[in-house]
Amino acid sequence: MKNILQLFVLLIGFTSFSQGLTLGDTSPRPLNLEGGKIYQDGVQIPSYQVKKILASNLHSLKVYKQAKSKETIGTTLMGLGITLTVVDLAIGLFSDAKYPTAMTYAGVGMVAVSVPVLSGRAKKIKDAVQSYNEGLKNTSAIELDLNAVANQNGIGIQIKF
Repeated sequence: MKNILQLFVLLIGFTSFSQGLTLGDTSPRPLNLEGGKIYQDGVQIPSYQVKKILASNLHSLKVYKQAKSKETIGTTLMGLGITLTVVDLAIGLFSDAKYPTAMTYAGVGMVAVSVPVLSGRAKKIKDAVQSYNEGLKNTSAIELDLNAVANQNGIGIQIKF
């Protein structure tokens, strides 16, 4: 316990004599949608990062998550449908079994259902990006200055907006 307390006091001493930490440009930047991929400042942003960026605009985040859910469900249905159809075709070709069976019809049905599910996802992603970018125009940038301070009254953190 004594070592932890000494370490804590030492770290506080370092921070009290340091210059203030000024956070860099924290203003949100617009997103661009090109070819189904989302870019920010010319760099492609992965899906998990897009969710973090869109967290500041709840409507955009909701629409984006709906689009990703549609993509997941549609892709799963299409993959299962194609797999069922190909497996049944292989069974029919390499054995004396009757072809087509219910497995082929189920596979074709899954593929048919996946097409309308997948069709709306691109529009939803586009709507999410547009909504986020419009929300940026309506908000002003917040400037934040964070400092560690120490005086005769004690030590603390100073945040200036």
